[in-house]
Amino acid sequence: MEVVSSEYRVKTVLSRLERIIDNENERIGKDPEFDFKVSNAHKSRCLYELTMLFRDTDPREFAVNYVEQLHVLKEKLALNARRVEAHLAAVRAVADILKNAVRDADGDGTYSQEQFQFSEF
Repeated sequence: MEVVSSEYRVKTVLSRLERIIDNENERIGKDPEFDFKVSNAHKSRCLYELTMLFRDTDPREFAVNYVEQLHVLKEKLALNARRVEAHLAAVRAVADILKNAVRDADGDGTYSQEQFQFSEF
């Protein structure tokens, strides 16, 4: 009875993790209200639960029982990694644009103290 219960729980957590990844993949770059912090908290919770469920599981049993679901999850995680990286690159680009705009706005044509530090008279 415990084996069936444990297997069911593992499949449930893996399915929940898959839904979280699907939601993130769907919303990254499309939904400005998407909350990465909440999504990461949900993923972390699933990984914690899986760790607890697998701590007493024989690795051979794990591979046989969950291999198909894990292959699907692996593909979705690879897509997720690409989308998150693209999102982070876009965030960095916007941050650089804003940083340069602020720097250019601050440069009003006068000399700064830093420009005089290394000059030799």
